[in-house]
Amino acid sequence: MNPYELKDTEKIISPALIYYENIIRSNILKTIEIAGTADRLWPHVKSHKSADMLKIQMEYGISKFKTATVAEAEMAAEAGASHVILAYPLVGPNQERLVRLAMAYPDTCFYAVEDDREQLKKLADLCLEMNYEMKVLIDVNMGMNRTGVSIDDMEKLYRYGNSLEGILVDGLHCYDGNHNNKDIHQRMEDVKETDDKIKEVIGNLQTDGIPCEIIVAGGTPSFPCHAALTDWYLSPGTAFITDAGYYQNLPDLPFVPGAAVMTRVISHPAPGVFTTDLGYKGIAADPVGQRGFIVGMEYAVPVIHSEEHWAFKVEDESQVPSVGSCLYVIPTHICPTSALYPEILTAEEGQLKEAWPVTARNRRIHY
Repeated sequence: MNPYELKDTEKIISPALIYYENIIRSNILKTIEIAGTADRLWPHVKSHKSADMLKIQMEYGISKFKTATVAEAEMAAEAGASHVILAYPLVGPNQERLVRLAMAYPDTCFYAVEDDREQLKKLADLCLEMNYEMKVLIDVNMGMNRTGVSIDDMEKLYRYGNSLEGILVDGLHCYDGNHNNKDIHQRMEDVKETDDKIKEVIGNLQTDGIPCEIIVAGGTPSFPCHAALTDWYLSPGTAFITDAGYYQNLPDLPFVPGAAVMTRVISHPAPGVFTTDLGYKGIAADPVGQRGFIVGMEYAVPVIHSEEHWAFKVEDESQVPSVGSCLYVIPTHICPTSALYPEILTAEEGQLKEAWPVTARNRRIHY
């Protein structure tokens, strides 16, 4: 039986993003088990951008969240998050946006993330001007080379930030999306190598009486490694929903895909070929390679993927699904897929339950 198949689909407009609540709840419990306690988790919300999803996580004792946009940070604060990190270097008007947001939600503890000396000074001066002290985490380049100060230069930047009035440098943001080796033993070695370097710098700071209290590390592939090697906070994101990318490439992780896109067959344009209405405006176009897999038809080979069409080919023409039939595709990358939809339909035991707005789909809500 297809666990993703829905009953009574006649009125569902396709393509439609479906979250399967029982699978997601099971993934939440597995994540907490790896972390040891819900309080140690600081999950990213970018995978879903949904206040309803965030509230389900809060049912299990998760109260701290990581965000990529001011809108996501506002969503988390409005939902009652105790702590919120905006895990994206703040430049331009986003500095003032976050300060104003933090001032509007005094019951939530906000953290900015910076990796640049000039931007730290600008944020500090802004906070002095606005009479607000912003907590800051120094963003560390763990080898991904996307953002972050190098580990070699991290201590110098941390000490500089600690000297500034207007901000309180209180720890480190250590995302390591590059630590995703399929071999868990090699992944553990890679994580340990960088974690040991971070621990050395923390020791230097603490020896001089400089606090470095909050260390937030890892993504879905690496957080089990950090869990075993440190007592730091852990920040998986995709784990709670899980997509085909992680499910196929990281077999040691216990998580099951909890989202699918329901699509309909719209045409039989050639022998052995069927076309669905799931163009790349309905499913993430990254990473390189196949963008999703049809449940029960994983052997179907994509042949054309355009804005509103996705055609597949099968060797046995008798396996071509009929025009109008519903198929369920597990996205290779769920995070940008979720952002393509204004709402998420939730399901349990084959029945639709409710619709969740993708609350922070846009980059601005109020602030």
